[in-house]
Amino acid sequence: MSGTARSVIVAGLALSLAAGAAAAQSAMAGAVKERQAHFLQQGAAFKAVLDELKKDQPDKGAIAANAAKLKDLAAHLPTWFPNGSGPEAGVKTEAKPEIWAQPSEFADAARRLQAETVKLDQLAMAGDLDGVKMEARMVGGACKNCHDNFRAQAKS
Repeated sequence: MSGTARSVIVAGLALSLAAGAAAAQSAMAGAVKERQAHFLQQGAAFKAVLDELKKDQPDKGAIAANAAKLKDLAAHLPTWFPNGSGPEAGVKTEAKPEIWAQPSEFADAARRLQAETVKLDQLAMAGDLDGVKMEARMVGGACKNCHDNFRAQAKS
C-alpha cells in the first residue's frame, strides 16, 4: 500500500471518528434540552397544584390531573440524566457533576421525590385537600433537596 493510500485511509478514519464524536455530542445536547423541557412541565404541574390550593374553592379535578402528571414525570426523572449529558455536553445546564459522581445519592433523591409525588397523587385522587396541602410541602422539600445537592445556581 502506498503512502498516499495510507494517508487517505487515516484521514478517512479521522473524519469518521470526528463525525461520530460530533453526533454523540449532539445527542447529549438533545438529552439536555429534553431534560429541561421535562423540568418545565414538572414545574408547571406543581405550580398549578399550588395555585389551586390558594383558591377559596380549589378545583379538585385540576389538582388531581396535575398531581398525576407530577407523579408520572417523577417516575421518569432518573432517565433524564444519561452519562455525558452534564456540563460536558456543550449545552447550558444547571445539572451538577455530582449527579454522575454520586449516583446512589442522586438515585435516593429521585426516589424521595417519586415517593412524595405518589402520596400527593393518592391524596389528590381521594379529594383530600388538607392532605394535599400538607403533602405539597413534602414534594417541595424533595424538590429543594435535589436542587440543593444536584443543581447549580443559575448565573445571572
